[in-house]
Amino acid sequence: MKYVSTRGTAPRLDFEDAALTGLARDGGLYVPESWPTLSHDQIASFAGKPYAEVAADVIAPFMGHAMPSGDLREILARAYAPFRHPATAPLVQTGPNDFILELFHGPTLAFKDFAMQVLAPLMERALTRRGDRAAIIAATSGDTGGAAVEAFRERARIDLFVLHPEGRTSEVQRKQMTTVDAANVHNIAVRGNFDDAQAIVKALFNDHGFRDRHRLAAVNSINWARIMAQVVYYFTAAVSLGAPYRPVSFTVPTGNFGDIFAGYVAKQMGLPIDRLVIASNVNDILTRTLETGRYERGAVMPSSSPSMDIQVSSNFERLLFEMSGRDADLVRTQMDTLQQSGGFTLEPAQYDGLKELFAAARADEDETMNAIRVLYNATGYVADPHTAVGLHAACLCRGDDSVPMITLATAHPAKFPDAIRAAIGVSPELPETLRARLSAPEHYDVLDSDQAQIADYIAARTTDRAGLPA
Repeated sequence: MKYVSTRGTAPRLDFEDAALTGLARDGGLYVPESWPTLSHDQIASFAGKPYAEVAADVIAPFMGHAMPSGDLREILARAYAPFRHPATAPLVQTGPNDFILELFHGPTLAFKDFAMQVLAPLMERALTRRGDRAAIIAATSGDTGGAAVEAFRERARIDLFVLHPEGRTSEVQRKQMTTVDAANVHNIAVRGNFDDAQAIVKALFNDHGFRDRHRLAAVNSINWARIMAQVVYYFTAAVSLGAPYRPVSFTVPTGNFGDIFAGYVAKQMGLPIDRLVIASNVNDILTRTLETGRYERGAVMPSSSPSMDIQVSSNFERLLFEMSGRDADLVRTQMDTLQQSGGFTLEPAQYDGLKELFAAARADEDETMNAIRVLYNATGYVADPHTAVGLHAACLCRGDDSVPMITLATAHPAKFPDAIRAAIGVSPELPETLRARLSAPEHYDVLDSDQAQIADYIAARTTDRAGLPA
């Protein structure tokens, strides 16, 4: 399996190099050269299998000859062992044909754990084989940072730098990053919003001298391996509700477009998905794009669902590449136009493909709170604000009532106690691990949204390639 850049001029890479590289050297994102497919019988065979076994079967085609099958299965078994539910990603029924896919039973109570717990040992294994080190830089709007810190803490060959927007995550999200006291973990609160932090990360990767000197690697969803690992739970959820013998639909709370792109990948692999619904909060660039055909960033508005407070969805570039028939020249032109003028109009083929595959809806703050309240009053179930955005969108884009609608629950409600209290007047119960974390001292530095300042900070805490041990 080889990987190609969405912008067409970076070298083709195998899986291991693509995972270590993250962002392609031409500024694009890596995707498989072709989509592997699973047969009807293979998908049907997933019924009743443990999550880690399904993961091995779904992930293996993307890895080529990167490692023996036994090694992959061992890594995946260890990766999902800390998850607190025996099903790993359980479904909860909330209506006649409505379900919530709980993706918050991992170590940091967010869906990011599904990928990060896999990516960390894969990267460490590759670096160990090569006798190399890496400096990982991640921008987070909330949950990616905590998941990365938990997965990469104490990894001997990796230094981790996490950038979060100062004051724009929940207290719990911040403390999951900043209360980890590990020598290889460095937390940076950026004076700005998530898009500012993400732009700095991309700019540092595009500074090839700095990138090579400090061996930069990425664990945001620009890293293909993140998307790959998230494809798995689409299969486990769908099969548990009758796939491949019947179609299912998914609604996905969406910020950076990585999680819902994983659903698109599952569909390309043969999973019978009827609808993929993009759920946006007030930062609704993706919903506006589906409505108008124009991708145009606006001002980032703080909300009760901070992980979705994004106005430039990086992984949308992967979908543009697909919807254009893999026209890298077009995608490169569109991304340049976005950088220069803040927006561009999709080509007719791109727009038609987008509308054929996806539906979209937005939820403002009142609608988000109401979705939490309505579900709680009807069932006693407490949904976090991101999941509530998804529930609101699922109602608006329901489609055929005979097709199961699965809304992804991307975070535990205990991570957002203020929003939950505002909606239903009670506080969600904190897991014991979270209670202990909230009282620990924090470790982070506050820096301006300035590429040079952050580059200096990273350089002072890593060795350049010349300083590597033999």
